[in-house]
Amino acid sequence: MRKITFLAITSCVMLLILSACGGSSENTTIKLGEVTRSLFYAPQYVAIEQGFFEEEGLEVELQTTWGGDKTMTALLSDGIDVALVGSETSIYVYAQDSNDYAVNFAQLTQTDGTFLVAKEELPNFNWEDLKDKDFLGQRKGGMPQMVGEFVLKQNGIDPHSDLNLHQNIEYANIPGAFLSGDYEYVQLFEPTASVFEKEGNGHVIASFGEESGQVPYTAFMAKQSYLDENKENVEKFTRAIYKAQLWVEETDSAEIAKSIQGYFEDVDLDILTTSIERYKNQDSFATDPILEKDEWNNLKAIMDEAGELPNGDITYEDLVNTEIAEDVINN
Repeated sequence: MRKITFLAITSCVMLLILSACGGSSENTTIKLGEVTRSLFYAPQYVAIEQGFFEEEGLEVELQTTWGGDKTMTALLSDGIDVALVGSETSIYVYAQDSNDYAVNFAQLTQTDGTFLVAKEELPNFNWEDLKDKDFLGQRKGGMPQMVGEFVLKQNGIDPHSDLNLHQNIEYANIPGAFLSGDYEYVQLFEPTASVFEKEGNGHVIASFGEESGQVPYTAFMAKQSYLDENKENVEKFTRAIYKAQLWVEETDSAEIAKSIQGYFEDVDLDILTTSIERYKNQDSFATDPILEKDEWNNLKAIMDEAGELPNGDITYEDLVNTEIAEDVINN
């Protein structure tokens, strides 16, 4: 009898030990799709690498979905639970009278993330220098292109009449096309812009982020039904992102670069550091997850200027949920 009791107690103890050691297996899994792999999304990678998601009992499965259209297709078909993508995509989906549309619940970046890169050094650059030049632009209807056009118009340049504008290159192929083609200017994200500078293949001469002001450039969004059914998990997700935003704000660029270097294995650490510093200096990383109404209105103005804002009432209240982020910050 004692032998049976001892075995029973031993079994219970072992189960408790195994349960404690394997606690991560009980974490809730969230499938996250990022529109591209970009240093611009540094706080997201920090949230993973610094264990902030794990602290909240979440296991995030990150996949790169390569393009706004593919990202939204994955979200709407339940291929992913949460999308990191430009907020303009939520407007496009809503305008199609979707019954279960995408709602922005946490902002990650608050400026444009592209830089104007020229083949030649231009220490005295003026926007007028772009006239009649070959300009390799981004995909029509995407945030980089719309912000690019907005900034050009603000500086007296009509992108469709004053430039030789090229928009027929896939996003992933733009850097290579610029190197091998006769294009004189291009819009590039970091760290590509800094890599070009280091290798002598291009020169950063202006920042579209500094020129365009604050805008919800990339945000985390989920279908309304997912938010309704998984509010607690979305709150945990947002809390992890907020922790990462605070960590990035308070941490040296070199340390941030070391933390997320694994996501950019082909990029030298010094390039990652200078690229992060560029983004920090122009306040590209949002310091909290709240998407403000002024930023939303700026987004709509940029889309309207580009001729891409759908008809109808696209309201902030319908497509932005700030309650979750506000609860996270206040508590």
